[in-house]
Amino acid sequence: MDMKTELHIPSDLKFLAIVEHWLLGSLEAELGESVDWTRQANRLRLVLVEAYSNVVRHAHKNQPNLPVLIRLELKDRDLALEIWDHGKGFDLSSYLPPNPDDKQENGYGWLIMNRLMDRVEYRLQVNGRNCLKLEVNLPEAPKSSNS
Repeated sequence: MDMKTELHIPSDLKFLAIVEHWLLGSLEAELGESVDWTRQANRLRLVLVEAYSNVVRHAHKNQPNLPVLIRLELKDRDLALEIWDHGKGFDLSSYLPPNPDDKQENGYGWLIMNRLMDRVEYRLQVNGRNCLKLEVNLPEAPKSSNS
C-alpha cells in the first residue's frame, strides 16, 4: 500500500483544524481500523500543530499569503510527513535544547517532535524552501479480545 497526498494551505493558524482533519482523515481513509487512532491521533496532532504553527509564527511571520506545503506519504505503516516553508530557515547547528531554568519559550517544539517521532530531519534551502521531514511507523492496533 502506497499513498501520497499533499496540501497547500495559507500560513494562518485559523487553518490549523483543516490541516489536522486533512492529515488524520487521509490516514484513517487509508488505514481504517488497523490503527489505534485514539493513541496515534494525539501524537500526530501534537507534532503537526507544532510544525505548522512554527512555520506560521516564525518562518512566514505575518505573511499569511505565503503557502505552506504539507506532503504526506504512507508506505504500508511507515508515515512520512514533510512541511515545506519559504522562510529564511532555522540554523540547527545553533540550536540548544531548552534549559528548564531559563524559562525560554522556544526550542521545546524540536524536543517534542524528536520524542514523538522516529526520525526528524530538517533541510535548509532546497530550491529556496526549507523542509521539515517527520517519519514514524504506525503500530498495528491490538486485536480486541472480544471479537
